Amino acid sequence: MPDSTPTPLDPQIQAVLEDLAATPAPAPNTLTVAENRAAGRAFASFAGDVVPVREVRDTTFRNGDHDVPVRVYTPLTLAAGAPAPVTVFLHGGGWVFGDLDSQDHYARVVATRSRTVVVSVDYRLAPEHRFPGAVEDAYAALRWVECDARALGVDPGRIALFGESAGGNLAAVTAQEAKRRGGPAVAFQALAYPATDRFDDGASMYDNAAGPLLTRPWLEWFWGAYLNTPDEGADPRVSPLRADDLTGLPAAFVVTAGLDPLRDQGVRYVEALRAAGVPVTHRAVEGVPHAFLSFTRDVRVARDVLNETGDAIGAAFA
Repeated sequence: MPDSTPTPLDPQIQAVLEDLAATPAPAPNTLTVAENRAAGRAFASFAGDVVPVREVRDTTFRNGDHDVPVRVYTPLTLAAGAPAPVTVFLHGGGWVFGDLDSQDHYARVVATRSRTVVVSVDYRLAPEHRFPGAVEDAYAALRWVECDARALGVDPGRIALFGESAGGNLAAVTAQEAKRRGGPAVAFQALAYPATDRFDDGASMYDNAAGPLLTRPWLEWFWGAYLNTPDEGADPRVSPLRADDLTGLPAAFVVTAGLDPLRDQGVRYVEALRAAGVPVTHRAVEGVPHAFLSFTRDVRVARDVLNETGDAIGAAFA
């Protein structure tokens, strides 16, 4: 019989969680939106030293009746001459929190490792802007990068998507939207522990219901803030695993976390992509919870896997 013993927490992750637990706090699913956003901003302190890049530039683009802020990172490692490949980055935060500052280190590391220009997108957040606001901003960012490629100094024929958590959901959805809407062409997608099925009821949703970090009640809180009605969960723009046809999507690098409620839906998305003929590298990381890539200051496996993600994007354009 298979060994059902739970994988122990990575010792460095355990130390971080003990640090977090040293300040008692109510369960996140009992907090207000503002309180959760403040807690999310505090995670940035676990990123560690700032990775230097050649240039960081803030700008905006227009999507319908509103401006979408973006931050453009140009790496030191970028070769001179021809336009560079570009990575559109979508931050995590349960569609409710996160901004251009909250995951600055993701963008810097991936820009450096991939040798691509990274465009980080400050998409609209719920509950002020519920589904499909974030999806429309993410897809509009992809279109903007293609249309303004010359001004950005990037190659519109070499675009990758990268997203973490809710951003992983948006990256997967945006890749599908680009296929459904006839472009822009996406060469690669990197998805870190993405949400792929609102109605997932797999084993990991029970095994990891109490966390660490992301709990099932907190996940339900996020879904409640993001969606207008429960039945929207069946929309493939919410649950990319529920899309009718995954053929023709870009090659993928998918990270799953062993102690994450979302683990099994991430695994199933890997399996569904492969069944559709999409090349996929699956990086299954044991002994870590959801959001472990936030802890690059103290956790070696977080640094290693974020580096690997950047390397995978770079390899797609090598």
